[in-house]
Amino acid sequence: MPDLSDNILTERGLPPSGAGRVLVVACGALAHEIVALKSLNGWDHLDLQCLPAILHNHPEKITDAVVAAVEEHRADYARVFVAYADCGTGGYLEAACKKLGVEMIRGPHCYAFFEGVDAFEQRGEITSFYLTDFLARQFDAFVWKPLGLDRHPQLLEMYFGHYETLVYMAQTDDPALTAKAEACAERMGLTFERRFTGYGELATALANA
Repeated sequence: MPDLSDNILTERGLPPSGAGRVLVVACGALAHEIVALKSLNGWDHLDLQCLPAILHNHPEKITDAVVAAVEEHRADYARVFVAYADCGTGGYLEAACKKLGVEMIRGPHCYAFFEGVDAFEQRGEITSFYLTDFLARQFDAFVWKPLGLDRHPQLLEMYFGHYETLVYMAQTDDPALTAKAEACAERMGLTFERRFTGYGELATALANA
C-alpha cells in the first residue's frame, strides 16, 4: 500500500451528494488504519482527507490546518469528523472543533486511543516511549532524523535518557513491523515491549461517525 501520510489526500468511493456522506479529516499517520477500517466495514459513504503526518512535529500548525480542511469541504457533506486527538495542540483543536460543530477523537494522542484512553491513563507511564505501526515504519523520517540523531548521536542521552521502555502498540500482527520496532528500541537503548491494540477507539469513533 502506498504511503498516504505525506500529502493531503482525498479518497472518494462515490461522488459526494451531501446527504448521508461523511468526510473524515484525519492525521496522515492514521491513513492506513482508516483505509483498512473503511474497506473492512464497507463504509462506502465515508470519504477521507488526510493532512500531512509531519504536522505532528509542529503541533501549533495542526488546528489551523484542520479548520481550513473542514471549512473547505463541509458544505459537500452531511457530517464531518476529525480523526485527531489533542495531539499536542494544548486544547486549541478541541476548542476549534466545538466552534465548528464537528466531533473529534477523545484523548491526548493516538497512543491513548489505540490502547483505550481510560486504560492508557490508568497506566500512568512516564518512562515509556511509544510507537504505532506508522512510527515503526517511519521511525527515521519522523523521529531519528528530525531530532538530528543521524548527525549527532551524542544527543540520544539528552532526548531519551529518562525513558526505560519502548512500547510498540501494534495495530496489525505483522512480524516485520515488530522486528522494526524492536530494532528501534535497541538503537535507543530501551527495553522492548509489544502490545497488540488493534484499532482501539479509532474503530469505535469512526463507526459512530
